[in-house]
Amino acid sequence: MIPLIKEYKIYIISGLIGCIAAIYFIFQPVEESGEVFEENEWLLTSEDNDDESLENILMTEIVLVDVKGAVKNPGVYEATGNDRVIDLITKAGGLNENADETQINFALRVEDEMVIYVPKIGEISESAAGEPPAGVGNIGAGQEKNDGKVNLNTANESELQTLPGIGPAKASAIIEYRETNGPYKVIEDLKSISGIGEKTFEKLKDSIKVK
Repeated sequence: MIPLIKEYKIYIISGLIGCIAAIYFIFQPVEESGEVFEENEWLLTSEDNDDESLENILMTEIVLVDVKGAVKNPGVYEATGNDRVIDLITKAGGLNENADETQINFALRVEDEMVIYVPKIGEISESAAGEPPAGVGNIGAGQEKNDGKVNLNTANESELQTLPGIGPAKASAIIEYRETNGPYKVIEDLKSISGIGEKTFEKLKDSIKVK
């Protein structure tokens, strides 16, 4: 038996080396594949975390909002992108007894340099008078003194219905869109709403704005 092994030892050793090499090359790609997968997974997770961090920074950035009208403590208050009109009115001490709540969109998100004007009961709204009291933009009214256009980010349903082709359903959809997706960035965003196509937008574009 021993002489036989000695005679064929070269072939035996070669066979063992070949088996070891085959095992190495079979399992090596799996390890590399696993490493690549883990690296890609880390990169994707890192990008997601960066996007979330940026969004959180934007939403917590300090802005200034001017609260006027029928509130207990009018003034300029600090807020963040997460705050809504109701939060700023609370900071201003709440509404006076003669405040007209029907003209206010409490759920609207605030933004830097926004003016929240709370009208009194019986006060003529901007849409009826053509301009807000003392030239101040009204959070419950979408028009401004300088151009008379309806602001898609501040107008209430009654003011939106003064626009051509906009009835109660579409006015409600316009408000729902900004409450769900945030303020309109450009007037063309209006075409994202079902029922407002190119023809309707052409009628509206000269009468609306977003700032």
